[in-house]
Amino acid sequence: MTPPEAQDARQDAEAPAAPPAVSFCVMKTRPEFLKAAAARRQGTASFLLQARDRRDGDPKVQVGFTASKKTGNSVTRNRAKRRLREAARAVIGPQGRPGWDYVLVARPGATVARPFAEMLRDLEAALRAVHEPPR
Repeated sequence: MTPPEAQDARQDAEAPAAPPAVSFCVMKTRPEFLKAAAARRQGTASFLLQARDRRDGDPKVQVGFTASKKTGNSVTRNRAKRRLREAARAVIGPQGRPGWDYVLVARPGATVARPFAEMLRDLEAALRAVHEPPR
């Protein structure tokens, strides 16, 4: 029989991580992507971030992911989008602003090959840049 202290420690280790501060929904329609593309942009070594403040009073955060055929074949494009989705969960969840739309655009070669920790740093820096007031 396992002592209660060991069971509690095991349950704490298996407990899921705290939910992100901001939950987001995924963009699906072309007009949403086009509106974000017309707004602020911040390039990084890993991807391009497009962001806009909707100013509609709706607190939800929308995130879109795109990878063109320039990124590679379907396997490469899907891998790039999976990596972008995971980076968005890790960074936009805690640091995204309610009422904003974000689109992450994959870069050929870089999005798939760049180390994930560097992608996270790139996204954090890009979010800081797009949230600064325009000059």
